[in-house]
Amino acid sequence: MIAVDDALSILSRGTEEILVEDALRVKLAKGRPLRIKAGFDPTAPDLHLGHTVLINKLRQFQRLGHEILFLIGDFTGMIGDPTGKSATRKPLSKEEVMVNARTYQEQVYTMLSPEHTRVVFNSTWMGEMQAADLIQLAARHTVARMLERDDFSKRFKTGQPIAIHEFLYPLVQGYDSVALRADVELGGTDQKFNLLVGRQLQAAYGQEPQVVITLPILEGLDGVQKMSKSLGNYIGISEPPEQMFGKLMSISDELMWRYLELLSDVPLEEIATWRRSVADGLNPRDIKFRLGEEMVARFHGQAAATRAKENFIARFQQGAIPEDIPEILLPGRAGGLGITHLLKEAGLVKSTSEAMRLIEQGGVRLDGQQVEDKALLIGSGTKCILQVGKRRFARVSLASVAN
Repeated sequence: MIAVDDALSILSRGTEEILVEDALRVKLAKGRPLRIKAGFDPTAPDLHLGHTVLINKLRQFQRLGHEILFLIGDFTGMIGDPTGKSATRKPLSKEEVMVNARTYQEQVYTMLSPEHTRVVFNSTWMGEMQAADLIQLAARHTVARMLERDDFSKRFKTGQPIAIHEFLYPLVQGYDSVALRADVELGGTDQKFNLLVGRQLQAAYGQEPQVVITLPILEGLDGVQKMSKSLGNYIGISEPPEQMFGKLMSISDELMWRYLELLSDVPLEEIATWRRSVADGLNPRDIKFRLGEEMVARFHGQAAATRAKENFIARFQQGAIPEDIPEILLPGRAGGLGITHLLKEAGLVKSTSEAMRLIEQGGVRLDGQQVEDKALLIGSGTKCILQVGKRRFARVSLASVAN
């Protein structure tokens, strides 16, 4: 294993908090593989780049020789995570949870080595727990501590119901760390409370408390709101290579640096050199090429990444699209805007019926890709290049809509 300081430098990159960093240093200095836990409640198994911020950190730990405990929360999935919710969430059935869990595994193995990743299900130990055991677990936490959570506190103050089983969620997630004897647990900033419950419960059960590492929420293509499928500002890791590459090329120059820090394997020192080069006149597009190629290669292979880049250059830089196309800013819509209405509002067609006819004829392109779905929804915050026929173009920005 590499020196502790070098490992800390790699592992602290792009993190929000490490609680407690000195404890992580001590654990790393032991010279043994650490048990790195990350839990996934399989409710929405279609992963996008926002999810991979955490998975990329797992991959860094794995490359340093540590054991990855990829926890599928099949038991907690049947409770329903109340984090950030203003109302009780409907739990999933066991069948739904298992279908989603399999989908998770398939996607995650594009980033993690299956041979060095231990996939575990918390129903293994929670399913065997007796009522007395559960009551003993509940006795190790208080209602006052639970109400320190912002979402619970708000619901309590406004009279919104909080079901007893929702209090169990952070307890069960915390107990997972006890069952797995986790050394480190990773999670998003919105999971901080639950992760700290794990530390507390480990101490209560006589274990060395885990180190908690929280990771930031990645902004979507609009650079404002978090990446989300429902907002339409996402890049799915299963998207076709050319679509993924095109979306990455559409992000702002400032957001590009954020993506490089949180998603890329390029050393920070090299990224700093790129920043200086851009300040000295290098076109930021050249850096986006590298980001786009790296991300596509990660999920589809280097050959697909190279083709995606070449095709993008052929379409956008070799005369396929004029330099001086009009830029149009349109107001966003909750739930997105249909492609036919977008074409009309951008002034590229006279009516939605004309738009539908042109789509049927194969005459409409979105970021160079032929549009085939007349019901396609374009999410708020999206920036794209629309083309109708051979001569009508527009660079369209659909404004973000606040949640």
